[in-house]
Amino acid sequence: MTRLSASTLSSLPSSLSVPTYDRSGLTAGIVHFGVGGFHRAHQAMYLDRLLETGQARDWAILGVGVLPSDARMKAVMDRQDGLYTLVSKAPDGSREARIVGSIIGFLLAPEDPEAVIEAIAAPSVRIVSMTITEGGYCIDPVTGVVDPDHPTLRADLAPGAVPGTVFGLVTEALARRRERGLPGLTVMSCDNIQGNGDTARSVFAAFARLRDPDLAAWIEREVTFPNSMVDRITPATRDEDRDELASDYGLTDAWPVVCEDFEQWVLEDSFAQGRPAWEDAGVQLVDDVEPYELMKLRLLNVSHQALCYPGYLAGYGLVHEVCRHPDFARYLLGYMEQEATPTLRPVPGVDLDAYRRQLISRFSNAAVRDTVPRLCAESSDRIPKWLVPIVRENLEAGRSIRYGAAIIAAWARYAEGTDEAGEPIEVVDRLRDQVTAAAARTRTDPLAFLRQQDLFLDLAEQPVFVESYLEALDTLHTRGAAALVAALAD
Repeated sequence: MTRLSASTLSSLPSSLSVPTYDRSGLTAGIVHFGVGGFHRAHQAMYLDRLLETGQARDWAILGVGVLPSDARMKAVMDRQDGLYTLVSKAPDGSREARIVGSIIGFLLAPEDPEAVIEAIAAPSVRIVSMTITEGGYCIDPVTGVVDPDHPTLRADLAPGAVPGTVFGLVTEALARRRERGLPGLTVMSCDNIQGNGDTARSVFAAFARLRDPDLAAWIEREVTFPNSMVDRITPATRDEDRDELASDYGLTDAWPVVCEDFEQWVLEDSFAQGRPAWEDAGVQLVDDVEPYELMKLRLLNVSHQALCYPGYLAGYGLVHEVCRHPDFARYLLGYMEQEATPTLRPVPGVDLDAYRRQLISRFSNAAVRDTVPRLCAESSDRIPKWLVPIVRENLEAGRSIRYGAAIIAAWARYAEGTDEAGEPIEVVDRLRDQVTAAAARTRTDPLAFLRQQDLFLDLAEQPVFVESYLEALDTLHTRGAAALVAALAD
């Protein structure tokens, strides 16, 4: 068995693609926060593809972890010299495996924040990118407004504080660049948030103003925050994935990445100090990302929420099993056609009908083995940002809100903490105590869950929505999730 590292690449079987470029001469031009599965299946993969053409040698990635739990990733990446295996799996069962080499180092901020700050302040670094999840931006989940009193931000603003957040670390590095007469850089969010670049700009601006108004003005002039849309289904790595690599290639990889074969990255071309030639690697560089990001968030991401709660309650564990049931497939298409698509702008170059049906095919990809519990996690960071705006827009326009009401009702039923077989549900959510307490009251007070104004604003006071919500919740309590899905499918 061969343990993955730079010294063992030449001994791997020819059926496994490996970097043909010389990694020893790469320099870091990008510092990335949040080196998880998605980043390694997406942005790092695109850069690896570009490196294979002989380009972007001064744009390699230096990874950064900001949480103590990131120590595990650091240990793996250090041991494997930043290398990992990316396995993409198609619906027909075919797959491709490649060793990706675009990440050349990893820093752990809790261990050495000074090293992270100095890395970003280095003249060679021109982009800071982020996949820190929807909940990592210190903003109100419904309104999108930055909370200046957020404890995470305030901790970094305390006198003499050592920065511990992405915002504190990057702002300190920007302050040093300014002091040293260096130019600004680009902060590139790759999270599933509408206007992710605009959101990042608002948080950094608010943080910098609280720290130093002059620095905030400099950041406004010198730093760009492009919006982007990122798309590739990437479930969590399983032991079975490691075992497959060992069996097929005689390779020991402590943390490979498995993903679907579909990929898309639409990126606003707004960079302060240049960028890699990503267009040569398949990235769409555009002036306006919004039509693409709304398409993805409202069709793909909300459909994930639409299927996960009733799917879990009905006893499904894998996404492809849910989507191969005809009722669930029709239900998802009904949501996409009747409630999501009417809220979208025209998307240049995209046939929305084909895109919707392609999503059902992607969700049905058995080779990926995406799990329903993964999609159920962190709902309070997702539903308010992704679904609530659709519901409100459709209410104002007098359009259907049946599916939106059913999704929120299904979340409420899921958050009660037991499935329809009486088995306990492990609710994973930053607001777990709040949402489970509200859900527990729905049997006697059906609107208790909907009255969480920090999640739903005034939906509990909208009669049209309340009627559909209560009907869906009653069906869930009396007849079950499959009956609700079947009714909507018809």
